[in-house]
Amino acid sequence: MLGLLRAAYLLKGVWAVLAALLVGSGLIWLGGSDPIEAYSALFSGAFLEYHGFATTLVKMSPMLLAGLAVALPLRAGLFNIGAEGQIYLGALFATFAALYLPEMPGWLHIIIASIAGAIGGGLWALLPGYLKAYHGINEVIVTLLMNYIGINLVSYFVSGPMLAEGAPYPYSDEIREPLWLPHVLPGTDAHLGVAIGILLAIMLFVMFRRTSLGLSMATVGQNPAAARYAGMSVKRYVMMSLAFGGALAGLAGAYEVLGLKYRLFHMFSAGYGFDGIVVALLADANPLLVTVAALFLAGLRSGANIMQRAVGVPTTVVEAIQGLVIIFVAASVAFRFEKSTLAGIMRRRQEIGAALYSESKSKRIEEQQP
Repeated sequence: MLGLLRAAYLLKGVWAVLAALLVGSGLIWLGGSDPIEAYSALFSGAFLEYHGFATTLVKMSPMLLAGLAVALPLRAGLFNIGAEGQIYLGALFATFAALYLPEMPGWLHIIIASIAGAIGGGLWALLPGYLKAYHGINEVIVTLLMNYIGINLVSYFVSGPMLAEGAPYPYSDEIREPLWLPHVLPGTDAHLGVAIGILLAIMLFVMFRRTSLGLSMATVGQNPAAARYAGMSVKRYVMMSLAFGGALAGLAGAYEVLGLKYRLFHMFSAGYGFDGIVVALLADANPLLVTVAALFLAGLRSGANIMQRAVGVPTTVVEAIQGLVIIFVAASVAFRFEKSTLAGIMRRRQEIGAALYSESKSKRIEEQQP
């Protein structure tokens, strides 16, 4: 029984998604459509059709990296709400490197621009990390507010110093074609960024499980007092985890520019930094599960238009389903599996059962006696 409860707890993200889809089917039915037909069109279009799956991978790339950007600090007990701003700063730094550095071989320039994007996102996250580590200021508030600073900072640059000549909309000059990320699916926009994100997820999983750095971060997150007693620098790990998370989000911004848009736009992100929060919570901060969660949410996004064309369900219904996923996932976070508590309950049930059995046995013996 205890094992079943443990398994059910580990699958709490799955139950949250299933509950959201179940409630969402009610919305689809109220709209006059068949939920089974609608979901079939959504998931088959997003995952089984060539171009639909390519669109899913395009959206998965920033969601995956943003999810890792939130999951990594979560391991150290920190909540990075600033992935959206870090995405913008990463895109800004990568665009600077792509446009204004001297010409060099394309592959080398891509690597340098990617590193620049990671540095931009990492530096943007380092400030709230410093404020948290040395002044005890809540990282949730600081990272949230820095989102808007980062978004408006990019808007300033693409509307002024980096504005392309004759541009009808705030955007920069186009990046040279040799600096574009290679495509992983020919004839589509699916680029190498998604493969790099999956590789980074695997590396983080190994780091958390097999390295002293990962174990130290987990210790800091679970019990900072014990970490200090063991001689660990809690302040250093706080700053490091937020900076590394910001670097991953910055890489997401860099790949949006180098792999998809090829120039820096005003308001170019579709809220991928906030999607990363849902992805990380849905995956319970497990880097490998972050990949699965990002693929699922990206499929919801890409399959919305397909479902609308096939069944006539408005895309707003899919947005409502995404909101339901967020609500149910957030609710699932409130549940905690306490092994000792459940074991105590099971032991108490066994004691009560044994007592009842003993009492009934005594009654039968008394009834049999003359």
